[in-house]
Amino acid sequence: MFPILKKEFHAFFSSPIAYLVIGIFLLINGLFLWIFDDNFNILYAGYADINNFFYLSPWVFLLLAPAITMRMFSDELSSGTIETLLTKPLTLWQIVFGKFLACLLLIVITIALTFVYVYSVYQLGNPPGNIDLGSALGSYIGLLLLASSYISIGLFASTLSKNQIIAFLLSMLIIFVGYYGFDALFRLLRSDLYFIQSIGFNEHYKSLSKGVIDSRDIMYFLSVIFFFLFLTKIQLKNV
Repeated sequence: MFPILKKEFHAFFSSPIAYLVIGIFLLINGLFLWIFDDNFNILYAGYADINNFFYLSPWVFLLLAPAITMRMFSDELSSGTIETLLTKPLTLWQIVFGKFLACLLLIVITIALTFVYVYSVYQLGNPPGNIDLGSALGSYIGLLLLASSYISIGLFASTLSKNQIIAFLLSMLIIFVGYYGFDALFRLLRSDLYFIQSIGFNEHYKSLSKGVIDSRDIMYFLSVIFFFLFLTKIQLKNV
């Protein structure tokens, strides 16, 4: 697993991928949160929190996670190196987890760089330090779990096609349905069927963002991650 992790992580930073992902994430959030004169701007909010960041980030990662993962297996399939990879003294789980952890590590670095937002809001509060750090911590945990779920979906999508663009679009579609689709269906039906909403990512993400670390929400995301990694393993087995 660790040779795969090292190889893929090195590949990110030996190409423009990692720098583009980090740069685009920080640029989009930075513009909306600090520059643009809109409802997302922290300086105009009138209170010290970074909730707008945690509202924007899932949508930004909806684009970036598929971009990170689309080449993971699609490139192996199109170039024919998948056979070489599968003959190495590694189990399918080691291959899948190695690639997953490489993507996750890039996401962790990207998210960690936004701690400067927390520090800035902490200093801008009146008095300084007037910020709900518990809520921010829960939101960061939720964002990391959500992004991990996106990555697992992206890896699965990359096993479905040799074409990276198709893998990218499939990943985006599945993520969009998972994050927004069930909420939209719940509102469309105007029913009391709460379980429809609870299937989606957003309900559990919002719960963690309140600062309450509920084991049910954590288990939900871990189950989603394992489910799509398991599907990735099954798909590789059938290659």
